[in-house]
Amino acid sequence: MLDVIRKIYLNSILYDKKISKTYQDNFEYKPSTYLLSSIIKVRNKKFNIDDFKLDEVWTNKELSQKQLNKLNNFFWILSLDLKSSNSSVQKVISNWIKLNKKFNTKSWEFDTTSKRIISWLSNSRLTYNNSNDDYKIKFNHLIQKQTLHLINQIENSKTYYDKIIGSAAIILVGLSFKNDKIFTSKGLEILKKILKISLDDLGFPRSRSIKQSIFYLKYLILIREWFKESQSLIPEFIDENIFYLGQSYAFFWKNIKIDLLFNGNNISNNSDFDNYIKRLGYTFKNQNYEHCDYIVLHNKKIHLFMDVGSPPPKKISNEYQAGTLSFEFASNGKKIFTNSGYYNHKIIKLNELSKSSAVHNVLVVDDCSSTRFKKNSDDKLELKNNLRIIKKKIINDKNYWKINAAHDGYFKKYKLIYEREIEFYHENNKLVGIEKIVGKKILPNLKFEIRFHLNPESKVMKTQDNKSIMIELGDEGWKFSCENHKIDIDNGLYFGKKNSYTENQNIFISGILNSQNNDIRWELIKI
Repeated sequence: MLDVIRKIYLNSILYDKKISKTYQDNFEYKPSTYLLSSIIKVRNKKFNIDDFKLDEVWTNKELSQKQLNKLNNFFWILSLDLKSSNSSVQKVISNWIKLNKKFNTKSWEFDTTSKRIISWLSNSRLTYNNSNDDYKIKFNHLIQKQTLHLINQIENSKTYYDKIIGSAAIILVGLSFKNDKIFTSKGLEILKKILKISLDDLGFPRSRSIKQSIFYLKYLILIREWFKESQSLIPEFIDENIFYLGQSYAFFWKNIKIDLLFNGNNISNNSDFDNYIKRLGYTFKNQNYEHCDYIVLHNKKIHLFMDVGSPPPKKISNEYQAGTLSFEFASNGKKIFTNSGYYNHKIIKLNELSKSSAVHNVLVVDDCSSTRFKKNSDDKLELKNNLRIIKKKIINDKNYWKINAAHDGYFKKYKLIYEREIEFYHENNKLVGIEKIVGKKILPNLKFEIRFHLNPESKVMKTQDNKSIMIELGDEGWKFSCENHKIDIDNGLYFGKKNSYTENQNIFISGILNSQNNDIRWELIKI
């Protein structure tokens, strides 16, 4: 009911008057277009706007909402070459203003509006320069009107991603129209509040999302560069948060150049961003092997990653995956054991599957995940129950690694504790795991599985004695075996690439839990 009332209000004359109280102000600071290359993948091949027919595009009823959002955010301007006519671009914007000068749901969606403001201001050579006075008045008025809309609606925005983009747009308007500093101060106030709520004491997202930490870093650097370029004083809290987020970036990417598929992350390939921050003079370091309850042990050839953290608060768990104590293992830059990644696109069932323990290299008891999920009021999955890490120990020696951790995620329902111990012996190129399942009472014949998801490029084959599985990846061969338990190969789905899926295979150990103490030992050795 509240959403219906809000929608009526946003489309009312009263709301339009409220956000139309703008000022005659000059567009002074014109941000450099290249700064946006941190948040937008710019095409190498550029296009001339005169090659497109954009006069009727805003009234094309055959376009999907996704296509409309891409058109309405105007980020496509960055794909235009410098030979494009600014009068043609400005004509497109003028046509857009005629049709969309008042709020409407399709073209004023929150993050679309935020991106449109950023794009219009950052591409001033095409969107503003050499225009007549009448166009400039309309342009300036619409920029400020859209910004007032963002300020009024940012609390209702659904995600922290959208809130960050919105606060960035508000700040940029304040820097660009320097006579009106209200936008700058308001944008900074909103940004500071978002960071305080969503980041922990180490400056890492409370959601435990690696993707979110990199997203925040990109936008904070962009905002900082706007302050610097406009010769405005850079707020201390922005520098402070860039420092902490930079430490996370060094830990999760810069040191290893491999994407960790935990908690909503996908393959990102941040090499372009590496070049971007290098050009701007940013250097981030973090030599620790543990950061925010993630473990990264590595040398020149071998990488071992593990999630040893408790889940986030329920309200910010929409990207969380039930993979506590899951691990990934890579050799020479290629993952042998990889979590399956995260799916967040059209098929809801695949989203639910990608959040389960079954798509991680971890224990599953009785076909249940270590944490369960429920749908919230926005029809998104969030945590239904929680778990605690009750043990954690790491050894990081030159020739020997060991990670030992335990959680109580299966205790409430099954009265058992799950403890995982993983060792790597450098001289033998051998990875050893001991899965300890300890019950407080004799367990009633519970089924268990421990899955080891493989790189989609892997080739696997079971040996004739059914006791080992051979893995071939690139020019390397590995042998997996398990003592006293059945091992087999199964087909699965890999969601490593954003919004897509492909088939892969996984090795799984299975059996029945029927005593108070169950130790399952497995090993992977290079051959």
